[in-house]
Amino acid sequence: MAEVNFKQANESYAATFGDNGRLSIPPSKHLVVVTCMDARLNPEEFLGLNLGEAHIIRNAGGLAKESLRSIIVSQRLLGTKDVLVIHHSDCGMLTFSDEQLRSKVINAHPGDTNVSEAVNDLQFGPFPDLDRSVKDDVAFLKNHPLVLQEGNITGWVYEVETGKIREVA
Repeated sequence: MAEVNFKQANESYAATFGDNGRLSIPPSKHLVVVTCMDARLNPEEFLGLNLGEAHIIRNAGGLAKESLRSIIVSQRLLGTKDVLVIHHSDCGMLTFSDEQLRSKVINAHPGDTNVSEAVNDLQFGPFPDLDRSVKDDVAFLKNHPLVLQEGNITGWVYEVETGKIREVA
């Protein structure tokens, strides 16, 4: 495992922290970004966002259903309006099925019924079609009764090969 000195890195970060502790809790651009946890994505950078401007919600695949609780908190308590759903090319969620991952986990714990029962209750949310997954997530949010519709809810794909984003209509 690559060693990172998090304490030293934090000391460098804190040394130039400045007035960031005075930023308001609600994001200044009233924006929520739902995107993938993939380490190759830096949404603040590729969207031109600064600290304090948006809530960035990340999970495997950037799935809206897994982000729902955070979106509701963000909108209802912290005043966000617009939601960007951003999936990306070369996503790991395109490479497996729920059953394949369940089998992998169960095979790593032979005979452990607790593991089998727990993993069989999970939906991992893989998807076979990138654009379709974005459209489905946008539709889910637009049709959910707890998601405010005061702002725009749009879907995007980030191309890891070029760093560009494209809107999915």
